[in-house]
Amino acid sequence: MGADPREPELLWYIPNTVEPGHRGDFSADGWGTLDFTVDLARTAEAHGWSGALLGTGWGRPDTFTVATAVAALTTTFRPLVAIRPGYWQPAHFASAAATLQRLSRGRLLVNIVSGQDDLAAYGDVEGDQTQRYARTKEFMRLVRRLWAEERVTFEGEHFRVTDSTVVPRLPGGAPRLYFGGASPAAERVAATEADVQLFWGEPLDGIEARIARLRELSRDLDRDLPPLEFGLRVTTLVRDTTEEAWRDAEAKVAELAQRQGERLTPAFRRQTAVGQRRLLELAERGDVLDENLYTAPGRHGGGGAGTTWLVGSADDVAAALRRYADLGVTHFVLSDTPYRQETVRVGDALVPRLRAGAVAGAAAG
Repeated sequence: MGADPREPELLWYIPNTVEPGHRGDFSADGWGTLDFTVDLARTAEAHGWSGALLGTGWGRPDTFTVATAVAALTTTFRPLVAIRPGYWQPAHFASAAATLQRLSRGRLLVNIVSGQDDLAAYGDVEGDQTQRYARTKEFMRLVRRLWAEERVTFEGEHFRVTDSTVVPRLPGGAPRLYFGGASPAAERVAATEADVQLFWGEPLDGIEARIARLRELSRDLDRDLPPLEFGLRVTTLVRDTTEEAWRDAEAKVAELAQRQGERLTPAFRRQTAVGQRRLLELAERGDVLDENLYTAPGRHGGGGAGTTWLVGSADDVAAALRRYADLGVTHFVLSDTPYRQETVRVGDALVPRLRAGAVAGAAAG
C-alpha cells in the first residue's frame, strides 16, 4: 500500500515510553509493557489501520527491539520504526532492518530521524545542521546500497564499510524510508534519498508549496529513485458531531494551558527545529486555519504532531484529509489520546471514509 496513489497508507501512532503521560494519556495499567504495546497494535489491526509509528529518542525503550516483538505478535501490522543515524551505524542498521523485514514477511517501514537528541549519552557527536543532514544523506544512500548490492566498499565523509554484504538478502524488496524535516538541508535529503517525505499539520497552502518545491528539487538534483511520495503526521480529534468535537478540543487545550502554566517563550521558539517553528508560528495567523486546523495547542506546550489538530466530525476530518490527498499526500500518520480509545474511535470513523473516498476518486478518474 502507499505506492498506489488511489490507496492511502493509513497509519496510527503507538507511544514508546516507559511511564504514562505521553500527550496527556495517563492510562496506567501496564503502560510500557509488551502486553500493553501489543494490545495497541492488535487494536490498530482490528480497526482498519495498516500499522503505526513507533517513536525514538534516548531515554525511551529501544524502538527496533519493541517493533520486532510487536511484529512477532501481530499479523498484518506494519511498524513504522523511527531510527537515528549515529545511534545506528549503516551496516548494523541495514542488517537489523533486513532481518526484521524478512521475519515479518515485508511489513517493516522505517522513519529516518535527524533531529537533535541526547547524543553524548550514547557516544555520538554531531556538528551543525548542514553536517547533520549530510551525514543522514550518506547514511540513507549507503543503507540502500547494502540492501541492493553484495560486497560493498564505501569510504565517505561520515561512514565507511569494506567488502560488506548484508544477510539476509531482500529479494522481496527493501523497507520504505520515510523522512521528515523542513529546512533547506533537510529538503535536499528528502528530494534525493527518501521514499516518503512526512509533513506535520500545516495548512494546505504550506503543504502545496512544499510538495511543489520538493518535486522541483527532485528534478534539479537528478533523483535516481522512484518519485517521492508525501505523508502527513497530525493529531485528529474526531467526535460524533462538529460541535462536540470543538467543545472537547477547547477543553483539552484549556487543560494543556493549565499544565503548561505559561505560554511558550521566544527562547523556546528559537531553540526548536525549523519544522516545529513553522507550526508554532501558525497560531499567529489565527486559532483555526483552512476549515478545521486548530493551532491553539501549540501555544500551550503542544509539540510535534500535537502542535496542530484537525478537529471535527468524522465527515469534517475525512474531508480535510482528502484535501491533503488532492495535493498529493498518500500516507497519513494520525493519532489522538487516550491512545487505545482513539485507535478504535478514529479508526472506525475515518478509515472506511478515507478508503471509500480513494476508491471513488479512482473511479471518477
